[in-house]
Amino acid sequence: MTLPTIVHLDADAFFVSCELARKPELRGTKCAVGGRERGIISSASYEARACGVYTPMPTQRALKVCPDLILLPHTSGLYGKTSRAMFDLCETLTPLVQRNSVDEGYMDLGPCGFQSPAEIEARVRALQKRIWDELQIPVSFGIAANKLVAQIASKLRKPRGFVVVPPGTEAEFLAPLSIGKLPGIGAKTEAALAERHGLKVVRDITARNDSQLEAIFGRGWREMRAIALGQDDRPVETEHDDAKSYSQQETFGEDVGDFAEIERVAKRMVDELLPKIREDKKRVRTMTVKIRYPDFTQESHGRSLENATDLEWPFYPLVAPLLKAAWTKRRPLRLVSVRFSNVVDGSAQLEMFAQGDEKRRRLAGVLDKLNQPGRGGVVRHGHQLGRKD
Repeated sequence: MTLPTIVHLDADAFFVSCELARKPELRGTKCAVGGRERGIISSASYEARACGVYTPMPTQRALKVCPDLILLPHTSGLYGKTSRAMFDLCETLTPLVQRNSVDEGYMDLGPCGFQSPAEIEARVRALQKRIWDELQIPVSFGIAANKLVAQIASKLRKPRGFVVVPPGTEAEFLAPLSIGKLPGIGAKTEAALAERHGLKVVRDITARNDSQLEAIFGRGWREMRAIALGQDDRPVETEHDDAKSYSQQETFGEDVGDFAEIERVAKRMVDELLPKIREDKKRVRTMTVKIRYPDFTQESHGRSLENATDLEWPFYPLVAPLLKAAWTKRRPLRLVSVRFSNVVDGSAQLEMFAQGDEKRRRLAGVLDKLNQPGRGGVVRHGHQLGRKD
């Protein structure tokens, strides 16, 4: 008997959920995480979404759409810490955990020796409950025979969704879904395919012959047909090589074309990653910025410092030029990520000219403590330090 052993976890409104875990009195309200001045909404509660607030809507527009929206500032360090705790709980179920981003990842239950679909479902439901009980983070799960179908399943019944697709029923499961549920098909592409080719649901794709699909999708027609049939052989890849790199990415709910906003998101990732690097007593030398377009093509650009560091300030000036170097097409983006590599042991002896960083390092340690959950938080971007409102 073939078992559905691939699980996709998708945390519900993750940034908002992290904030509500600290402020449970706001549960059930219309709230969102985002910057008030020249900012965008990074995450919105489902109550706010029902009023038309979405990611990445400009904050000022969100406040017009939903005048009683409660706006919550980002809490530096909180999301990365909560994400690590969430995926650590996943590893109590299986050692094969792929951490795609702070709020999304895969598990492979194949090595766990489960004997039936019912046993798998029971264990994953128990994990869903444990994540809520211990972290107060609601999550949705999709369970299937492969990563593609598990990911689509996890997003169907959010929040707190739980969808199981029995092996062998992948094509049947996908057939009635709108084609916008398939990866790589955004809202504009979905509308164009419906208007120009009459493709509205997934079965409309599988009903076309090879020549028709090639005329519509070009060289990628075979891949699109495989996706529509629910075929996928990608393995779950674990990411526990902290000695090699630290990375974080953000996939936007809708494509973003504002350079200033993308830069702000990338700098926030610097603020999220460097405390983890200090916590691990490591230092890094290279920063790489990667961008991804709606058609899933991507570009990246990196730069190395002369000496490894565990401080934010040497990397802030690199964010804008690296983003400009990677973002050559200047089309709206689906995703941006920041990666630190060339990792060295932070306890290694410093060069004499680097001793001046010790004062900054001590200050950074203080800020890390202030940024811990339950405290006020500190703004680091651009070296301007001040209490958050």
